[in-house]
Amino acid sequence: MDSSLLTSPGFWNAAEPFAPGGFPGGIPDLPELRGHVLFETSGSTGEPKWIALSKAALFASAEAVNLHLEVSPRSCWGLALPPRHVGGFGVAARAFAAGCGFREFGRSWDARGFFSWLAENEVTHTSLVPTQVHDLAAAGLRAPSTLRAVVVGGGRLDMDTGRAARRLGWPVLASYGMTEAASQIATQGLDALEDLYQPAPIPLLPIWRAETSVEETLRIAGPALFSGVLALVDGSWVYQPRISEWHGTDDRMRLENGGLTPLGRADAKVKVLGELVDVEQIEREIAALAGAALATGGFVVVAVPDARAEHALVPVFDVMVDAAVIAEAMRAYDRQAPGFRRLRPAVVLAEFPRSPLGKPLRREIARRIAGPPGA
Repeated sequence: MDSSLLTSPGFWNAAEPFAPGGFPGGIPDLPELRGHVLFETSGSTGEPKWIALSKAALFASAEAVNLHLEVSPRSCWGLALPPRHVGGFGVAARAFAAGCGFREFGRSWDARGFFSWLAENEVTHTSLVPTQVHDLAAAGLRAPSTLRAVVVGGGRLDMDTGRAARRLGWPVLASYGMTEAASQIATQGLDALEDLYQPAPIPLLPIWRAETSVEETLRIAGPALFSGVLALVDGSWVYQPRISEWHGTDDRMRLENGGLTPLGRADAKVKVLGELVDVEQIEREIAALAGAALATGGFVVVAVPDARAEHALVPVFDVMVDAAVIAEAMRAYDRQAPGFRRLRPAVVLAEFPRSPLGKPLRREIARRIAGPPGA
């Protein structure tokens, strides 16, 4: 798909529904989908579903991000994420909303190639995932002087990697968002670049209202919220409209003074030897122990069934991670972990399942490494 089409008035004025990643068998002819863009995701069962976002919602999100990051007609948004995902699509939407420049990287990820492309095109704003930031910092590449903001989404950029990138001039800003919200819900502002990088708190964008439940899960309401979901039910696509102005998530969050601090997903906690364990917290501890040598998206800790302990915890690494880094990180973690949080020996996968944005697919990884019960 030519992403430059997403910056044309013709696209934004068209009523026909559109799926930037393509829709299997053609989009159903439903009046509820007119003026909507569809993004594929998967539910808790793993079944495919499509989030329907109105073009008005996508435009509202784009305008809010542009205002927050001081984007002007003289700016240039650079796209290095797949446009079939809302994070990549949002970059093109912001360029259209601002009436500013737009450039697409348009090839397989390569840190040095991306660095040269940024400089050649005088890109001022872009969005990346943590793995891409890690690659830029690990290569020792100094950011072009024209670059004003790098919004980091699709996962948590840890403090060590963020600070390593900042030392090289990369203006990395933590963000939090989701497909159902047309991309960003909270994003650090340009004023955050005056201080050392911190992954949180992340200020809410003004278009959003937020609250947390007694279980600390986040609820949001705002003009960029999705309209409904297209789900496959008994072999047929069924449109399920959103019925409340509020959307509840499974993300645990601390909300203070208009800022969000992600605490992990509610379903990331499992029982081990009768103790409740947060596997995402363990991942953060391992990343911190390894420093900037270990990219956040280069590994996961998954829970597999265990007859005695209920669950066993297994660290799973991408084969691209240096073996010495893995060994040292595991030794450092073992030295300080209590018994119920101990890990099984690390597993390295030659094919590490990832989403189009490079986010590890936990369910698939767990399925691949899980042995027979009690093993």
